[in-house]
Amino acid sequence: MSGLPDARTCPGLGEASDLKFPLGAKFREPLTEARFQQLFGDAEQESDLLSEPRWSRLCRQWRRLPGACSGPGAWRLLLARLPPLRWLPHYRWRAWLLGDAVAGVTVGIVHVPQGMAFALLTSVPPVFGLYTSFFPVLIYTLLGTGRHLSTGTFAVLSLMTGSAVERLVPEPLGGNLSEIEREQLDVQRVGAAAALAFGSGALMLGMFALQLGVLSTFLSEPVVKALTSGAALHVLVSQLPSLLGLPLPRQIGCFALFKTLAAVLTALPRSSPAELTISALSLALLVPVKELNVRFRDKLPTPIPGEIVMVLLASVLCFTSSLDTRYNVQIVGLLPGGFPQPRLPNLAELPRILVDSLPIALVAFAVSASLASIYADKYSYTIDSNQELLAHGVSNLISSLFSCFPNSATLATTSLLVDAGGNTQLAGLFSCIVVLSVLLWLGPFFYYLPKAVLACINISSMRQMFFQMQELPQLWRISRMDFAVWMVTWVAVVILSVDLGLAIGVVFSMMTVICRTQRWCSAWHLDLLRGRSSTGHSERATRWVDYGQ
Repeated sequence: MSGLPDARTCPGLGEASDLKFPLGAKFREPLTEARFQQLFGDAEQESDLLSEPRWSRLCRQWRRLPGACSGPGAWRLLLARLPPLRWLPHYRWRAWLLGDAVAGVTVGIVHVPQGMAFALLTSVPPVFGLYTSFFPVLIYTLLGTGRHLSTGTFAVLSLMTGSAVERLVPEPLGGNLSEIEREQLDVQRVGAAAALAFGSGALMLGMFALQLGVLSTFLSEPVVKALTSGAALHVLVSQLPSLLGLPLPRQIGCFALFKTLAAVLTALPRSSPAELTISALSLALLVPVKELNVRFRDKLPTPIPGEIVMVLLASVLCFTSSLDTRYNVQIVGLLPGGFPQPRLPNLAELPRILVDSLPIALVAFAVSASLASIYADKYSYTIDSNQELLAHGVSNLISSLFSCFPNSATLATTSLLVDAGGNTQLAGLFSCIVVLSVLLWLGPFFYYLPKAVLACINISSMRQMFFQMQELPQLWRISRMDFAVWMVTWVAVVILSVDLGLAIGVVFSMMTVICRTQRWCSAWHLDLLRGRSSTGHSERATRWVDYGQ
């Protein structure tokens, strides 16, 4: 019932979007055949093009490439592949610059603690989350078509990447590693995470070359929402050891959520009172601030940066009280200044990581395409799904050379950017300036930041994903079939894993489409036998497809 049309948006969806739930809380009205023809044109006029095999159309497009080598052809290609050449000449400097600057700085301030927090979720040192909050944002600003999209670290992708990294580079049994052994383990895990980003970026570029932006329609809105809601529960449970100060190994594979809960309950008597107190105070600040930002978004000039306030307060408290030495509180430590040397990931690992790269690429593109489509509908502009594939593919591929892990558009920072007054991709440049200042000069100030605070930031950032479950009663009334898709995907994600849950959700969603099509065909044949009019069976088919009954 949802999807991203290729290089166009669906009229009317902007009014049906709700920014409180970034993936859309409301649903479109059912379309009659006449209304569909009015919106999308007469299908009979395009029957010849649609009947042509996709491979033939691709070959015809490749044969036209030599014509692009001329001056006008090269300019048209640049306009298509570098969106700033189209929107920058029409930029309203007086009206938009201040909004983009304020929104970019606000998002950049949130990127700093959130990037470090999601790096721990990815099982790599915190500084690599800052790299992933810089390079992908800069690249998407140059290649992306979503004016209000904020890219960078995303909790669901970090969770999927962290599970793959833990499986590819497991921690030795016993866990008592020396400082040198810990550094070697971190280097191997950073390499595995970068290889996953390289693989997912290469897959998205391959999809772009085949013009497969339409694949976003196979990841329907119920599948994406159920996936993110189920993954949010995984994130919450996976952060419990850090909240309680328990040095437990990370559980991976099927039933990981229940294994983690069992391990936490078993080790609960050994929890650290100091880290438990830090976690409780952090959540007591972060959760109300999140709620205030949502309830008073129209009255606040800019959202309250609760994360950075909590980071500063916790760092000062830990430094002045020597919590790291007196109570063995785990801290971030030294953040290396500058950037890492660019290097290719270990290409020998690519065959091993391709199985993990494919679901990461699909989730990254599906979430990014859904967010871009929602805000494009709301603010009346169009996006190009194939160009989005190129933007996110290049973003992951190039950033992997700088030891970044997989990235995509993010729900929380995209909503924050819009609330803060962002208008165009130029806000991404101001966000990069904030992250760059931390990488070059301000990194030492985060030395005493407790890791428990980062775990609290991870949990508080899941708020929007948890609230997506409030849409279930409305979804039940609109489409029982989509409700079933939502529930099957969510249960599979929670019980099994994010990867398997995604596969089960997509397969079940396609099965429901086949069932609806079979019912439509059966009704059509029955109407032919009974001699009913085509209008009658069209109305019946439309009603069944829209309501899933």
